[in-house]
Amino acid sequence: MMKRPYSLWKRDVALAVVFSVLTLILCFVPTGFEDRQPNNSVRCRGRILGVDNSEVKQFGIVKIGTQDLIVQVLDGPFAGKKVCADNEIIGKLELDKIFKVKDTALMVLSLKEGEVFYANAQDHYRLHTELVLLICFALLLVSFAGWTGVKAILSFIFSALAIWKILIPLFLRNVDPIMVSLAVVTALTAAIIFMVGGLTRRGLVAFLGAFFGIITTCVLALTFSRGFHLHGAIKPFSETLLYSGFPHLNLTRIFLAGIFMASAGAVMDVAMDVAASMYEVVLKKPDISFTEAMRSGFRVGRAVVGTMTTTLLFAYSGGYITLMMVFMAQGVPLANFFNLNYVAAEILNTIVGSFGLVTVAPFTAITGALIYTKRGNQQYLIP
Repeated sequence: MMKRPYSLWKRDVALAVVFSVLTLILCFVPTGFEDRQPNNSVRCRGRILGVDNSEVKQFGIVKIGTQDLIVQVLDGPFAGKKVCADNEIIGKLELDKIFKVKDTALMVLSLKEGEVFYANAQDHYRLHTELVLLICFALLLVSFAGWTGVKAILSFIFSALAIWKILIPLFLRNVDPIMVSLAVVTALTAAIIFMVGGLTRRGLVAFLGAFFGIITTCVLALTFSRGFHLHGAIKPFSETLLYSGFPHLNLTRIFLAGIFMASAGAVMDVAMDVAASMYEVVLKKPDISFTEAMRSGFRVGRAVVGTMTTTLLFAYSGGYITLMMVFMAQGVPLANFFNLNYVAAEILNTIVGSFGLVTVAPFTAITGALIYTKRGNQQYLIP
């Protein structure tokens, strides 16, 4: 078993330090949209002490009305203060929330002359539970993958911040979503692959294969979208976005940008699988020819994409399982089902994303064969 050269360890640590600094910088970079929130309000946690449901009416399975709440503020400048709050129930199960005594709520306190004059219980407070779940996942990942797990967590945080701090603000500023997504996804692909795989030839092979797969997905999304006659308003909260002061946004371009963004993670997985497997083959047989290496990459790619394509189907269809149940419960013909714009959008997502997965395997195999078998490269192979 080959030992990892000390130079690669130094390179890994240096890269991790660089991305840690970039992550910290992104944490403090303003999005430019913070001032859209009113200055005369305070967000805080509140413990529900009392609930009055006398104004809530039940109509079948739907409730409509107003919950009157007594809430104790748990943090912020009004910690310890008891306030009366409202919870409007509008009869939409996916949006309504019902509070009970001892629940913790995310509160918004509206101020007038420095005092609370209105309190709104926006939703159940879930940040603590989400944080515990994230910490448990991080501990499991680090305990299993060690230093690679640490780098994976760092790349995850960096990617999440880049999407929130860079991609979404540029979308809202009406910068072309396709070009922004392509640039951000390419940059994040490079960051994630080189962070996890290291600044090595294996990382380079995986990145180039993933890049060509993402480009293919982008081109196919733009090419076939016209035949589907879809617009971006089919996505949840798209109309809300328009009514929030952004009627100039091109929702269709945003929808198309989301297609190749959604498949980028799976594309990276396939590229890294093929690149790592080809490396192992070349490591065992340093004198392997270009053709033999490429064929090995193709064989690995065929095995990987066979299951990964179905993974996309599960991922996309899982979000619309209740919609499919409604159509079956009402006896709607499959022709109507597949022509519905929501379903057609997921078909476009699934098939175009699958194209990217299928093409990334041969792209990575060819790239790997070129880089791994080039004369003189064998002695610098990755441990």
